[in-house]
Amino acid sequence: MGEQVTYAQAGVSTAEGARAVDAIKGVVGATYRPEVVGDIGGFGGLFSIAAAKEMEDPLLVSGTDGVGTKLKVAQLLGQHGTVGIDLVAMCVNDILATGAEPLFFLDYVAVGKLSAEAMRDIVAGIARGCTQAGCSLIGGEMAEHPGVMDPDDYDLSGFCVGLVDRPRMIGPANVRPGDVLLGLESSGLHSNGYSLARKVLVEGRDAAELAAPLPELDGQSVLEALLTPTRIYVKPVLSVLRSLPGAIHSLAHITGGGITENLDRALPADMDAQVQLGTWPVPAIVEHACQAASLSEEERLKTFNMGLGMVLIVDAAAEGDVKAALAAAGERVHTVGRVVPGSGAVAYERA
Repeated sequence: MGEQVTYAQAGVSTAEGARAVDAIKGVVGATYRPEVVGDIGGFGGLFSIAAAKEMEDPLLVSGTDGVGTKLKVAQLLGQHGTVGIDLVAMCVNDILATGAEPLFFLDYVAVGKLSAEAMRDIVAGIARGCTQAGCSLIGGEMAEHPGVMDPDDYDLSGFCVGLVDRPRMIGPANVRPGDVLLGLESSGLHSNGYSLARKVLVEGRDAAELAAPLPELDGQSVLEALLTPTRIYVKPVLSVLRSLPGAIHSLAHITGGGITENLDRALPADMDAQVQLGTWPVPAIVEHACQAASLSEEERLKTFNMGLGMVLIVDAAAEGDVKAALAAAGERVHTVGRVVPGSGAVAYERA
């Protein structure tokens, strides 16, 4: 029999994994809704859906996503406390497009070498995102991958489940000609287009240059601006869906592919979205990245969100009420266009 080789000698520390679980218990527990059964550490997360009994035709809605290469910016800056918010945002904003309320969330974190402190920072960000979305973080997985990933490298995936009553769903089938497009401002690039942004704004620059405040970024550094968390729109939009039933017909979460390749997903096949350019502000970091990449207007609109994190398609008669309700909830909202007969495409014109 050969010399014993332990799991720890192979690069996996189960003791550090246990320490990491202890480090995150508090922040995870703070996200729990009354429907959560038990605690983290079991083989599965439990969540009561007894509330669905009150619905006419309850539907579960699920979504999964990641953060992408924005993680490289976090690793370069050594700040890991906000990318978890991005992870939650990408999932919950997606399922919101059906009108669903996010109920619970699970995460998957793959790391080269596990650190309880780094894991605590990452999961604390996920917990903050769950709190912003009103959903519970009921489980997850921390996987150590020595020999596959560099020791300081990590990747994140998230999984969200929500609930909607079928008669109150929103989507393309509800859209009518004359509906108004309301855009909710983004906080910057959110979590999309980072491979391009990193190429034109980060590569070839030293740490001091990347950390220097820039007047064109309103005093932020490139790294700070790139690391701004994705906005989570769940609570204000759900509030409007409940207080003004029927006012919101459909919505689009503006992610990879920009306005051009996401707004069309909220349209029926016989209508177009006529977007009026110039009716909302473009964040400084988005403009900075577009200029650095010398992007044409067409490429900009199908690469970045251009300052709109979500576009709502709203009954024209309810436009004022919806805008007022969203503004009262803290959203910056702009009328950015209208729905016209067409072929399910997104078209642009100058305001």
